[in-house]
Amino acid sequence: MRYAGIRTMALVRHNAVLMLREPGPLISRLIMPVVLLSVLHPLYAAALSGSSNGTAQAATGMMVMFSMLAVSIVGITILSERLWHTWNRLRATPAHAAEILLAKSVSACGVLLAQQAAVITFAVIVFGLRVPNPALLGAAVLTWCLTLLCCGCLLGTLVRTSGALSAVQDVAGMLFTAVGGALVPLTVLPDWVRDIAPISPGYWGVSMLQAAFRGSIGDAVRDGGVLLGIALVTGVLACRRIVANQTTRG
Repeated sequence: MRYAGIRTMALVRHNAVLMLREPGPLISRLIMPVVLLSVLHPLYAAALSGSSNGTAQAATGMMVMFSMLAVSIVGITILSERLWHTWNRLRATPAHAAEILLAKSVSACGVLLAQQAAVITFAVIVFGLRVPNPALLGAAVLTWCLTLLCCGCLLGTLVRTSGALSAVQDVAGMLFTAVGGALVPLTVLPDWVRDIAPISPGYWGVSMLQAAFRGSIGDAVRDGGVLLGIALVTGVLACRRIVANQTTRG
């Protein structure tokens, strides 16, 4: 156990250094959702009944959309090992597949949490968004980030090029965001969109975060349970993909 911790921390530090060497994309992922929130908030406040409802919808939409577009943060760290031809060196270490995925995810998790915190803080300070249960909201944000990280890990083990990763992330991210009701409330979308919405992780993310903003523990726990199920499935599949690559290339 001790050696596993040492290996994991070494990999975490290595991935953090690589990420911080190019801070531009990280900074944009923190600034853009706040900028777009400030631009779209008047529209949501006017369209929905009550400024509070509009603020919660706008904040939730930005949190879900930009975090889904950031799934590639962890995916690219896995894909880069193959593109840089360092995968064989990494798999030759005693590190288990779960340790590799954990190390790849820690830095990305920090970025996602900072992104979510920036949107929430801005909405609270500037637009007066109320958070009746901060602990519940914090748990919801952690659950959402964990789900995205597991999905990103799986994506990084499946694609073969950075172009393919970018294409899948952009298309799937925007599709799941729109279908999930992050940009426009499902109540005003066509019936067929509402029917297929539950297939999108974004649907459960929006529902859970909005429940957390309302302080509704039961609804947040229900939606969070679905997201944790998605995280478990995608995380296990990502581990199996890494183990399979080690076996076939060993």
